[in-house]
Amino acid sequence: MSEKLIARAGDTVAVASDHAGIALKTMLSKDLESMGFKVLDLGTNDETSVDYPDFGHALAKAVTGGQASAGVVVCGTGIGISIAANRHAGARAALVHDDFTAKMSREHNDANILALGARTVGEEAARGLLKTFFSTEFEGGRHARRVEKLG
Repeated sequence: MSEKLIARAGDTVAVASDHAGIALKTMLSKDLESMGFKVLDLGTNDETSVDYPDFGHALAKAVTGGQASAGVVVCGTGIGISIAANRHAGARAALVHDDFTAKMSREHNDANILALGARTVGEEAARGLLKTFFSTEFEGGRHARRVEKLG
């Protein structure tokens, strides 16, 4: 595998969601394990209403602090939890909706957190987006200069 992949088999990938995203997070966690990753589940763990920023912040801290190589966050739309994650220096959460945006988030933006909306993306689509995100390399080159400017 290339050094430009976000994570390699055996690496830890953190996952987190609010109550709206728990079913999708659970399913994607199993997919990550089948792809060879260790999964660090940061919650939530039931459908009791919770505040998505708490889980976006926790996941971003795990990724930027080195507990995980990458992360996956899920809330109802993916918008709120990605905003929370992106408040942390070094976190690059990309809310994706199709294969093109999943691919570009890695190739051009070196995203290290995949954000999904449980109410906006179907299960099979989400599984495909996960695979695309984790199998796409960062191109570097002119894109590296731009990513550096993100802080």
